[in-house]
Amino acid sequence: MLNRRESEVMQAVYSLCHEKGTCLVAPSELLELLPARKKFTETELDGVLGELALDNYFELLLSERKGEKMYVISLRANGYAFKRYYTQMKRDAAGKLFWAIASAVVAFLVGCVLKRLF
Repeated sequence: MLNRRESEVMQAVYSLCHEKGTCLVAPSELLELLPARKKFTETELDGVLGELALDNYFELLLSERKGEKMYVISLRANGYAFKRYYTQMKRDAAGKLFWAIASAVVAFLVGCVLKRLF
């Protein structure tokens, strides 16, 4: 399971690479796609990309173009399945929230019934 930072980076990578399966992207382009409320630095981005590459989401190669650092990213099976995984994760969270609210309502109603009886 991915943490929030990994999930945000993977969403950005998936949005760039899902059509062809590979992409050549500069760190600055990738940082622009990440949410503004989370301040990622280039070193943090390198770390998260390395972790995702180790988890077999994509293959990561470092390259240089005109003196600028570039990432060559090729999606693997886990990377292609990310969108489905992300959708399931949101659905599971919504289900847990529903059951928590339903349980609270039932507990409240049982409490009201017990107060009336005693």
